[in-house]
Amino acid sequence: MRLGIDLGGTKIEIMAVGEHGKELLRRRVPTPQDTYDETVRAIRDLVLDAEDKLGARGTVGIAIPGTISRKTGLVKNANSTRLIGHPLDKDLSQGLQRAVRVENDANCFTLSEAADGAAADVGNVFGIIVGTGVGGGVCVGGRILSGAHGIAGEWGHNPLPAQNPREIEDAPHCYCGKRGCIEAWCSGPALARLYKAHTRQALSVPDIVAAARRGDKPAADEMEMYYDRLARSIATVVGILDPDIVVMGGGLSNIDDLYTELQPRVERYAFTPEGPTRIVKNMHGDSSGVRGAAWLWREEEIPLALPK
Repeated sequence: MRLGIDLGGTKIEIMAVGEHGKELLRRRVPTPQDTYDETVRAIRDLVLDAEDKLGARGTVGIAIPGTISRKTGLVKNANSTRLIGHPLDKDLSQGLQRAVRVENDANCFTLSEAADGAAADVGNVFGIIVGTGVGGGVCVGGRILSGAHGIAGEWGHNPLPAQNPREIEDAPHCYCGKRGCIEAWCSGPALARLYKAHTRQALSVPDIVAAARRGDKPAADEMEMYYDRLARSIATVVGILDPDIVVMGGGLSNIDDLYTELQPRVERYAFTPEGPTRIVKNMHGDSSGVRGAAWLWREEEIPLALPK
């Protein structure tokens, strides 16, 4: 049995996965907002309670909005700031008396889709999460490619490629301290902000998309610019990684037009003379992070008996 944990800013979700990816149990609790130690205890209690209910022990994998530094062994780059500077994997291993694996949530999303989702049995997968931020992950041969510094696939803080003079002049500030990051141009909040700046009207992203589909010109123009910027960004990844498939996740992955609009644009911008890059919607939706965390332990690596 595999246990996956998705540690988010507002909720912690656990899923128990059995043979062939069968879901055995799922539960959510609010993420403690006061201290790091409370978060560790909440995860420990979720695991022990799930094992008690199922009458079995399992491996534990955790998806977090950040990564474990290879240099220090401490959490870094986490938007849940209370995690930063702590050895989360070691603290949970001690609390649960077993090895625990911790990975970035975008990596877990990609692994889930590569294991038994939209990219099952595909060799080279780039997973994209586009929502409140822009993240990404890489799976090659069914295994996460983390990179030398644990940031492989984190394309959201690269500069927007092929910026025109207006984009250079208007490059938005990003929370990372830079200007003109892909995340600052292509996230959901960025799309809403840019629409308001151009029209002086505040609309949600779903409302902007709906207005564009109705033929509203300002909304259609904004979406045209959005598709173009996102395609330019994906094309740079295609030129380096040459993925067999790109899987879209996050809130904006529910925009159906992405799957007709992006592919020809990416093909135009990228060096792809032998055919377009496949760009598809995820299969497991909001469950991809927690499922991917469970899949951090491969079948051949699961111990026959975990130490008590």
